[in-house]
Amino acid sequence: MARTKAVLGTGVRLADHVSAGLLARVFPAEVVNEVLNSQGRNSKRVRSFPAVAGVYFCMALSLYPEAAYEEVFATICQGLAWAARSAKPARVSSVSISVARAKIGAEPLQELLRRCCVPMANERFHPEAFYRGLRLVAMDGSHFELPDEVDNVTYFGRPGSRTGVAGYPQAQCAVLVECVTHGILAANLGPYAAGEWAVCKPLLDALKPGMLCMADRGFNGFEHWRQARQSGAQLLWRCTKNRLLPRVQELPDGSYLSTIMPTGVGRAQAKEQAIVVRVIEYTMPGLPDAQPSYRLLTSMLDPHEAPALELAALYHERWQVEEVFDELKTHLLRSRRVLRSKRPELVRQEFYGWVLAHYAVRWLLHEGATRHSMPHAKLSFAGHIQLLRREQPQSGAFPPRASQAA
Repeated sequence: MARTKAVLGTGVRLADHVSAGLLARVFPAEVVNEVLNSQGRNSKRVRSFPAVAGVYFCMALSLYPEAAYEEVFATICQGLAWAARSAKPARVSSVSISVARAKIGAEPLQELLRRCCVPMANERFHPEAFYRGLRLVAMDGSHFELPDEVDNVTYFGRPGSRTGVAGYPQAQCAVLVECVTHGILAANLGPYAAGEWAVCKPLLDALKPGMLCMADRGFNGFEHWRQARQSGAQLLWRCTKNRLLPRVQELPDGSYLSTIMPTGVGRAQAKEQAIVVRVIEYTMPGLPDAQPSYRLLTSMLDPHEAPALELAALYHERWQVEEVFDELKTHLLRSRRVLRSKRPELVRQEFYGWVLAHYAVRWLLHEGATRHSMPHAKLSFAGHIQLLRREQPQSGAFPPRASQAA
C-alpha cells in the first residue's frame, strides 16, 4: 500500500532549517578548512573559487545532477559574494572548476566523511534504532556506472555481458549505514572486479562497541568474522545454507552453538583458533517475496539475552541499506545513468561528495523526526530533496568566513 509521507511536519518549511546553509551546518567551514590545511590542499590566498568552495561544490554535484558545473557553483557561492562585497556571486568557468577539483582531490572529502558522518539516533527519542541497547547498523555493497573514458576503464574495469563487455565501466562501493536514520557512517570505493571483502574491510574502522552489525551472505568467512569482531561490535550475519556448521550445543530457543575455523592451516591450529558462534535457522512461510529459509550467524551467544525469534525478526532491518542505495541512485542522482567524472581520482571525489550530500539530507530528516517526535519512516527523502534543491540557492551553502585564506 502506498504511503503519503510528511515533510518535517505541518507548517514547518525546509528553508527554516537551511537558512544558514544545510551543507555548512552539517560540515562546518571551520572543519573543511582544517581538513584542507592538514592535507595541504587549501587555497594559499583568497580566490574567486577557494578550495573550501570546491569541497561544497563536490557535495552539491549530486543535488543538481542535471545542471551544468557553472550553475551548481552558483548555488553554493553566496558567501563568496559577501566576501567580495559584491551584489552578485562571482561566475567561474567549467575549466576553473575542473582545475580546482583536481587540486583538491578525493582525500579531503573522505576525511570529512570520517569526521562528520557520525551516528545520529538517540535511544531516548528513537528506541527503534536500537536492540537491547545496541545501535543497529548494516553494511552492504553495490555497483554503479561511470563515464566511458579510457582512464576509468583502466582503473575500475568493465563487467562482462552476453555480447562481450558492458557499455560502461563500473565501480564497486560499500557502505556502513545506521539502519533507522539511513545515515551513512562509512563508505569505500574500489574497482569492479575487486573482492567484495577488500572493498568492505575499510568500513570496519567505523564499527564500534555498542553496535550490532548486520550483513548478507558475502561477509561470513572466518577471517571476515574475526576482523569484524575485533571492533567490539556484535554481529548478525546471514550464512549460506550449505556451509558445514557442527552442532556443538543445542539451545532452548531452537538455535545452537557452533564453531567456525580458519582454512589453510593444520587441524590442530584450526581448532585452537576456532570461534564460537550461534546459528539461527528459520523459514518465513506465506510471504511471496521471502526466500524459503534463512540461516544466521551471531556473536550474541546467550539465548536469554537475545532470543532467536527476536534476532530473526531483527535481521530484516538489514534491508534498510538497500533503501539507502535507492536514495543515492534514484533520488539524489535522479536515475542519471553515470557519474560525471572522467578520471579515477575525480570519480572517487564525486563519490564521497555524493555520500556527504546524502548524509546532509538524512541529518535534516533526523532533526525533523526528533523535533516533531515522528518516526523516520514517515518522512519523505525524495520530498526533502526537492525542497532542498529549491531553497539551497537562496540560503547559501556556507558562511562568509569560509572563504578566508588559512
